[in-house]
Amino acid sequence: MKIELSEFFSNEGKQDTISVATDLERFESKLGSFLITEKAPFELHLENREGKELLISGETDVTVNTVCDRCLTDVPTSIHINLDETLDLKTMGVTEDEEDGPAWLESSKLDLDKLVYDEILVNWPTKVLCRDDCKGICFKCGKNLNLGTCSCDRSVSDPRMAAIRDIFNQFKEV
Repeated sequence: MKIELSEFFSNEGKQDTISVATDLERFESKLGSFLITEKAPFELHLENREGKELLISGETDVTVNTVCDRCLTDVPTSIHINLDETLDLKTMGVTEDEEDGPAWLESSKLDLDKLVYDEILVNWPTKVLCRDDCKGICFKCGKNLNLGTCSCDRSVSDPRMAAIRDIFNQFKEV
């Protein structure tokens, strides 16, 4: 969804609070494709301050269906988006360089979907767990260990300890 901001650029002191919803259905990144299951309306406050700057602020919550980093089960993850941006109206439109402004601002239009995408990317959790004591999956058979144990031998021998292990095996009491 794109929001026209031209009236806020030209009218000194103009301010308004609008409620808008994003059209974003999925979050695509190098990590994968994640379904956005819940989206609260975005309460945006727009304010032209003395004809010098445009304040854009607001907040919303989105719930993204992610996967547990240990057992790979689906986990609904809530991400709070808090926006507080100030755009300098004196320098906007002076240069043709696309990198001067934020990626979600195209000419005089605010692209809400790009803004929400960028904020989800920045606020993405570093580790997602289905629960704090998640046991993960068996590295041999792939069974979810939260649902029960498997009969695999999961002991891992460290190859760096082979020489010491040989010494212990050599002097083992019978």
